[in-house]
Formats: sequence, structure tokens, C-alpha cells
Amino acid sequence: MRIDLHTHSTASDGTDTPAELVRNAAAAGLDVVALTDHDTTRGYAEATAALPEGLTLVTGAELSCRVDGVGLHMLAYLFDPEEPELAAERELVRDDRVPRARAMVGKLQELGVPVTWEQVARIAGDGSVGRPHVAEALVELGVVPDVSGAFTQEWLADGGRAYVEKHELDPSDAIRLVKAAGGVTVFAHPAAVKRGEVVPESTIARLAEAGLDGIEVDHMDHDEATRARLRGLAKELGLLTTGSSDYHGSRKTCRLGEFTTDPEIYGEITRRATGAFPVPGAGGPR
Repeated sequence: MRIDLHTHSTASDGTDTPAELVRNAAAAGLDVVALTDHDTTRGYAEATAALPEGLTLVTGAELSCRVDGVGLHMLAYLFDPEEPELAAERELVRDDRVPRARAMVGKLQELGVPVTWEQVARIAGDGSVGRPHVAEALVELGVVPDVSGAFTQEWLADGGRAYVEKHELDPSDAIRLVKAAGGVTVFAHPAAVKRGEVVPESTIARLAEAGLDGIEVDHMDHDEATRARLRGLAKELGLLTTGSSDYHGSRKTCRLGEFTTDPEIYGEITRRATGAFPVPGAGGPR
């Protein structure tokens, strides 16, 4: 089985629609794909309706969190999307995205960049607007060569010149809320230092005590030494280890299935989940 547990669609900051995403996942030879858009479940219905036969969909989300001043992302799998407390927190995060993006545009204009809110809104479309959309605007303007080039201290990285904070969950609260909604939590790319400051291993240990299920180890932003270190930490803390592409369509260079999750780990995630179940493909068009 080939299992990719971290992808994004146009419901947040990917460039594939949910339907295109599942068709592309099938074409890439995946057996299981997780849809984990940022702080939203809006892509579920479209992805499910288009799901090709032979591909299983894991519903999820990537939750925006912050602890000790450091931003981090928590992957949540197979939770009940209607559970009210978690739904309310996702809505708070989403509602803060537009004023935050507008504020980043304002900061960029103060820095002499001729970006406009209309440009960013056009790029985001119906998606949940975020930094990648602002980053793509900088690419369009020739300010940076690619989206990754915008995530530096000069521009949009945490603490960067045009960075603006938004409402984010404490990760321990996120774990509690996801578990209450019957879901499973995995700390996304925990050592991706190229994205900015990361939390120390002591924080990961604290999150494990709070009920964290796993950490994402095999990811394009982790080199081999980092993966080995994270595997050792996971074993020490009794955490599951996952691998995934963090696919965003054409917005990033990663490919669907570039990194994958062991089938036994996937089985354990599905066994722990009680809020929702994986959706088998019903023969949608490939």
C-alpha cells in the first residue's frame, strides 16, 4: 500500500481542487490519501464525490497552533467535523485569516512592495487565505523567485518584516479537542527549521504526555539525520511515525506520494479513530 497522509487542495492553499486532488492521487499510484487542508473541512464533500475506485480517502485538517511563541501545525485525522467545540475553534482561526492577510499586505506596501489585497484575494479564490497566497503574489511581482523564497525573515517567515500573527490554538488544547471529536493527532514537520523556529524536543515530550499520537518524520523539509533523530525520539516517547508529501499542487515542488506512511502505522491510526472512518472509492472518474 502507498499511503500519503498530508495534502492540500483549493479549500485552503493548494492549487488542485479536491476532486482533482483525489484523481491525481489515484494517477500517482496511491492507495490512501489524506485531505488535510488548513483549519477547514470544506473540501470533504467534493473529494468524496470524486473518489476513484481503488483509492481510500482519510478526512483530516492541519490545525494552526502556537506554543511558547513558536508556530506549529497539528495534523488531525478522522475526527467528527460536526463536533461543536473543535468546529468553533476552526472557525475562529479561519475568521482571523482575512484581516491577517490584509495586514500583511499593508506591511508589504510599507516596505515598498506594490502588492494589493485584490491580487491576494484573486490568488486565494475560494480557499482559506493564508501566507502562501501572499507569497505567490510576491512571486507574481518578481520580488522572490518562488513561494519558498517568501518564507524568510526578510518577508513572511515567523517574525519576518511582513509577518502578522493570527488566532492559533495551544497544541495541547488542539490535542484535547481532536480527541474529544474522536480524532488522531500527528505533529506536522516538527523539525522543519527552514520554515523558521521549531519547538525543542522537550515540548514534543510534553505534547506526548498530553495525548499526541504521532509525529511526521518522513517529510521533504527533514534531512536524513533529522529523520533518524525523530525516529529515535518517537520510539522513546511511544509515538507513531508518519510520512507524507505535504502536497500543494503547483504551489510547491513536492509530489504526491513523495514520502509515505507505513501500512501498519496507518492501521493503528484508523484503529484509534472513532469520529470518522476512511472512505473507500466508489468509482468516481479517474
